[in-house]
Amino acid sequence: MLKPLSQIPQKLRASVSALANSESLKGRVLRGGAWLGGASFVEQVFRFGRNMLLTRLLVPEAFGTMAIVLSAASVIEVVLHMGIREALVQNPRGREEDYMRAAWWMALGRAASIYLLVYLLAPFFSRFYGNSDLTGLARVATLGVLFDGALSPRAIVAMKEMKFSKWAMVTYGGGICGVLITVMLSLYLRNVWALAIGYCSENGVRCILSFALCPWYPHLPLNRGALRELVRFSKGLFGLALLNIIFIRADIFVLGKIYPVAQLGFYSMAVLMVQTPATFLINVMFQTLLPAYSRIQNDHDRINRILIKGAGATALLGLPLLVFVAFYGQSLLTLVYGHAYGAGSIALALAAGTALFNMLNNQITVIFFSKALPQLHRRCNAVMAVVVLVLVYPAAKFLGVWGAQLACLIAIIIGYLLQLERLRKLTGLSLSEYRKAFAIPALVTLGVMVVLLLARSLGPQFRVVPSVTFGLVVCLIAYALSAAMLLRTSGGIVESKGADV
Repeated sequence: MLKPLSQIPQKLRASVSALANSESLKGRVLRGGAWLGGASFVEQVFRFGRNMLLTRLLVPEAFGTMAIVLSAASVIEVVLHMGIREALVQNPRGREEDYMRAAWWMALGRAASIYLLVYLLAPFFSRFYGNSDLTGLARVATLGVLFDGALSPRAIVAMKEMKFSKWAMVTYGGGICGVLITVMLSLYLRNVWALAIGYCSENGVRCILSFALCPWYPHLPLNRGALRELVRFSKGLFGLALLNIIFIRADIFVLGKIYPVAQLGFYSMAVLMVQTPATFLINVMFQTLLPAYSRIQNDHDRINRILIKGAGATALLGLPLLVFVAFYGQSLLTLVYGHAYGAGSIALALAAGTALFNMLNNQITVIFFSKALPQLHRRCNAVMAVVVLVLVYPAAKFLGVWGAQLACLIAIIIGYLLQLERLRKLTGLSLSEYRKAFAIPALVTLGVMVVLLLARSLGPQFRVVPSVTFGLVVCLIAYALSAAMLLRTSGGIVESKGADV
């Protein structure tokens, strides 16, 4: 076992070096993933540090109030969702000036409509939740929507052309600047307004960076043919984003109504701890795989092979961490946010399961988008929205705040299985081959679970830092052993006989 373990770094360096210098689709995806993953990782580190600091500067009520503001704004935003960026990336002519111009004006018009609706409806949200601050907070925070709609279309085309370095600097550079602005404002204001202004500033910086790094200037007239093609793609998305936001935000709306805002703050920060890295991985996968799949959208065998490999890698990464969170979630929350936030440990564990299934589900969704069939994703979202709407209130009412996240977990599992069946019919995916990808991750996870159970039953309970450290070390050992197992069975980690991503 030691010999394969010692070969891992050498084989990784050789394989990665060969791919990094390749102009193949796999090489481009690797470089793009490195740019997006590296930049996003740095941003997530900044966000993680920000959250650790802000939970000690601001009261839990501030996070609960901001969760309501962003949820309300998100509902209005998705009602007018058009998928303009996805349409530009997927369209073979998306890099042409006529298409960029049409996409920019569509995005700006949508953003202006969203902000107008938020501005007019903010007082109603404020009265519904009995919080007078919500009106001003919503109007300030959603100014970021205008900045997001005004991004340079050349930055989006850079992603289409798989030149991810510029897109990474725009997207994650703006995020890092927004995080720093939020922290500085929090030190000065010490209230929820720091979160609202900081959220708005992220998109403001992104807009500035997009024109600085990818220059373009708005002009008329619009090409009707280009406009029609972009609108045709957008029609397939009609209603999809609204259904998705019901699944994502229904728990916040319900909990904000039936529980004190402080409890909502504990819940939202616990869920955010999982959603932050999960969103990082989902965004990287979607942004790299969408242009890649778009180039091979008719090669179903190749698409299926890539999906199976991706699902296995996701399960291998996520399942041991899911067990770790289930065992040491309370210690992790206490370490990161403080003792009071340990109350959200059950919600944290359920959110980890939801995030894992969401990542697996997203890998199927990106295939639908690459084939210009986003409407195939609508059934999944509709079912998830219905399940959440039916379960979230009774689950939260009778089980406690964590019941809301249980409803989300049940919904995403059902939606994922439906998408898997739809993909089987579309690309001929073999479900038996797909299931085999989970064999090694399941075996590794079982080993992690046994070790953590033995540690809990045979020894005294560790304190916060030792328990978190012990759990992470067990996961890292499991990853190393699984890598060695893969080396022995396949003769390499990332070598491939085919040309898959």
